[in-house]
Amino acid sequence: MILRTLLRPTSRFPPISSLPPRRALATPHHSTSADAAVEELQELYATAKDEFEIAHEETSKRTVYAADDRAAASEELLKLKDAFADKVKGAGDEEVGKEITRRVGQRVRELERAVEAMEEMARED
Repeated sequence: MILRTLLRPTSRFPPISSLPPRRALATPHHSTSADAAVEELQELYATAKDEFEIAHEETSKRTVYAADDRAAASEELLKLKDAFADKVKGAGDEEVGKEITRRVGQRVRELERAVEAMEEMARED
C-alpha cells in the first residue's frame, strides 16, 4: 500500500520519462583523454605506494623479508614510471601530455625519491 503511494505520479512532479535529457558537459577531448590516463596511473601509483610502505616498514624493522619487499616496491615503481612515460609520449596531443604531467608527475617523482632513500637506508645498515 505504501509502496503504491510512493510510486504513483503526482501532479507536483512530472514522471522522470517526461523530463528532457540532460546535456553532456562541454569538455574538450583532451580533458577526457587525460582523465582516462590519470585514472590508470593513479591505480598504478596506489599499488606502488602500497608496496613502498610495506617495504619501508620491513626495512625499518630489518626483517628477513625487507630485501624482497624493496625489490617488489622498485618493480612497481618501474611499472608506474614506464606507464607514465608511455602516457605522456603517447598522448598524441601536447596539451594532454602536459595535463598528465601536471596531475601525476609530482607524485611519481616523490615516490621515486622515497624508494631511493629507502634503498640508501638499507645500504647503510
